[in-house]
Amino acid sequence: MPSLNIKAKPFLKWAGGKTQLISDIERILPKDIITTKFTYIEPFVGSGAVLFWMLNNFPNIKKAVINDINKDLINTYKVIASKPKELISNLDILQNEFHNLEGKEDKKKLYYYQKRDLYNSKKEERIGQSALFIFLNRTCFNGLYRVNRKNEYNVPMGSYKKPTICDKENIFAVSKLLQKVEILCGDFEQTLSYADKNSLFYLDPPYKPLNGTSNFNSYAKDEFNDNEQIRLQKFCSKLDILNHTWILSNSDVKGQNKTNNFFDELYSSFYIQRVEARRNINSNADKRGILTELLITNQISN
Repeated sequence: MPSLNIKAKPFLKWAGGKTQLISDIERILPKDIITTKFTYIEPFVGSGAVLFWMLNNFPNIKKAVINDINKDLINTYKVIASKPKELISNLDILQNEFHNLEGKEDKKKLYYYQKRDLYNSKKEERIGQSALFIFLNRTCFNGLYRVNRKNEYNVPMGSYKKPTICDKENIFAVSKLLQKVEILCGDFEQTLSYADKNSLFYLDPPYKPLNGTSNFNSYAKDEFNDNEQIRLQKFCSKLDILNHTWILSNSDVKGQNKTNNFFDELYSSFYIQRVEARRNINSNADKRGILTELLITNQISN
């Protein structure tokens, strides 16, 4: 049986996950958030680090809405919400089979790439596809989600020894939290219709690359380019006009290039903070480590 005391945490490893930014996000939350009932909305949910922190710490959230353009990611959220036991059964099999290949590197690699091919074939039913999604995430290189122009997942196998593929207690804890969450799949703008008069949006879009070679994470076959970043700013401006509170995170391109004022100009009428974050994914090891990221909001931070 699942533990009643465990707090739900992200069930995926995720490049660019926001766990380390939570304390910075907490500092710029509206001061009345603890005492007021509100709707929480994430148009780019990813691994849900902020979502789970919010749901664990703010029981006054009356409704939560999450969205992402990644269909398999959203399918996995829906399966965890509705069929956690069946998903766990599938993951148990994958974990046992994979762990039994420890020390047999050729067979282990063959198993990974066979499962990746099966995942890309889209022939599995919903629960099986979700299990493959989690399996690949837990065994691939650095928890990347990357697809090619054919929308095929193409991340190579990582070098982990007996990684946790089936975290039963956390899946049950996540399933319990997701009972109060509306789960959407599609463009971020559709989330606006789910807002009410007291809504808080947290937006974590695909980050603008710091340079021409750093766009390692082709999250979907259609790139989230500068035009999309501009469309997102217009969406945030609309939220502001409608009196919704929003917080947005993105890369600090100015930190890499002092003359690059892309975000400073785009969000010049809002409040921009630079916060420290550690990023460990770069083909050049010298470029990993501490860097600054942006937190932008339409609320004055006290």
